[in-house]
Amino acid sequence: MMNTLNTENPIEKPFRKTGDPVDLTSESPLHPRRKSRRIMVGPVPVGGGAPISVQSMTNTLTANVPATLQQIAELTAAGCDIVRVAVPSQDDADALPEICRKSPIPVIADIHFQSKYVFQAIDAGCAAVRVNPGNIRKFDEVGPDICKAATDAGISLRIGVNAGSLDKDLYAKYGGPTPEALVASALKEAHMFEDVGFHDFKISVKHHDVITMVETYRLLASKGDWPLHLGVTEAGPAWQGTIKSCLAFGALLAEGIGDTIRVSLSAPPVEEVKVGCKLLEYMGLRPRKFDIISCPSCGRAQVDVIQLASAVTEGLRDVTAPIRVAVMGCIVNGPGEAREADLGVASGNGKGQIFIKGKVIKTVPEDQIVDTLLTIANDIAAQMEADGQVPVNSTGPVVVPIQHPGH
Repeated sequence: MMNTLNTENPIEKPFRKTGDPVDLTSESPLHPRRKSRRIMVGPVPVGGGAPISVQSMTNTLTANVPATLQQIAELTAAGCDIVRVAVPSQDDADALPEICRKSPIPVIADIHFQSKYVFQAIDAGCAAVRVNPGNIRKFDEVGPDICKAATDAGISLRIGVNAGSLDKDLYAKYGGPTPEALVASALKEAHMFEDVGFHDFKISVKHHDVITMVETYRLLASKGDWPLHLGVTEAGPAWQGTIKSCLAFGALLAEGIGDTIRVSLSAPPVEEVKVGCKLLEYMGLRPRKFDIISCPSCGRAQVDVIQLASAVTEGLRDVTAPIRVAVMGCIVNGPGEAREADLGVASGNGKGQIFIKGKVIKTVPEDQIVDTLLTIANDIAAQMEADGQVPVNSTGPVVVPIQHPGH
C-alpha cells in the first residue's frame, strides 16, 4: 500500500522530523526520570528527558470543524500541549486536513477498526496517530504499511491497551486485565512495530483501578525504554477522576515514570487540562504559576474563609501571572502563612492585615479585604506581565487548602 503526503493542504509550519533533538529537559525533584527514548508529536518532544506534556481529547464531532477548532483553542489556552480527535467516520477523516492546518497545537488522530483512516490521517498532516493493533482489521497485513507511511511522514504513533480492550486469549491466560496481562499485550504490540524497524511510538496501558494502573506501568517501565503515556481510563466524574488521576500519576511521576499524561474525566476537556497542568506544577515538573492558598474552615476562624477564598478566586480568575495569594482566616497561623506568599491577608477581629513579600503594608476593615487584595494582585500581575515574567500558557487560580496543626 503506497502513501503520499497531501500537497494540496500543506502544513503552514512544518513539524520537526521525529527524533530531532531539543534543548528542553524536565527533571523531577523527587526522583531521577526514567530513561526513555524520545519521539516527536509535531514540535512537542515526548520522552528522553523532555518536559512531561499534557494531553486531552475533544468531545465535539470531529466533522464539525468550527466546533472542534474552537474547543482546541480553549484547550490550548488552558495549557494543553497535544490534542486528540476521534476519527470514527469518513466525514471525520475528511475534516482532518483543515483541523491540522489551523490547530495551534499538534493533532493526534484517534483511530479504531478502519486502517484506511490511519493513512488519511497521515496524509492530512496529523502529528501522530493513536492506533490500536488489537482492533484494526488484518493488522498483520497493514501494520508494515502504517509504519512505512509514518516513517515517510516523520510522525509517531501511540499504541497500547485499555483494560476493556484486552485480547481475549490474554484475558483467559491471566484471568483478567491484570498488570501481567496488560503488559504482555503491550509487548506484543511493540514487537509488531519493532520487528519491521519502526521505533517512533509511545505506549499506554490504562486501567480504571489506581493500584492496577500503577503496578502495570511499573512493570512495563522495567521492560524497555519506550516513552510512556500515563492515563487512568474511565476515571469517572470530575471529583472522583481527579483524585484517581492525582494518586496514580503522583505515584508514578514520583518514581520518574511517565512522559506524557492525560487526565480522563467525565467533564469538559478543559477541566482535564487544568488538572493535568496543576498536577505537574505541584509535582515540581512545571514552573509554578498562579496559586491561591487558603486555610480550611475551623472554629478558630474569625472570618468566613470559604466565602472570602471564593470571592478572591472569582475576582482573580483571569490572572495568570505566577503569584501566590494567601487567604487566611485566623491569627494563629494566618500571619506566618500569609508572609510566605507574594500577597496575603491574615484576618481576625473584624479586620485584615495585608502582606506583600512578608511585610505588612496596611490593615483594612473586613469588608474591604477582597477589594484590597484584588487591586494589589492585579497591580502585581500587570507589572510581572510588563516585565515578561508570565509563562506561556499560564493558567488561572486554583485554591490550595492549608492544613494547620490541630485541624
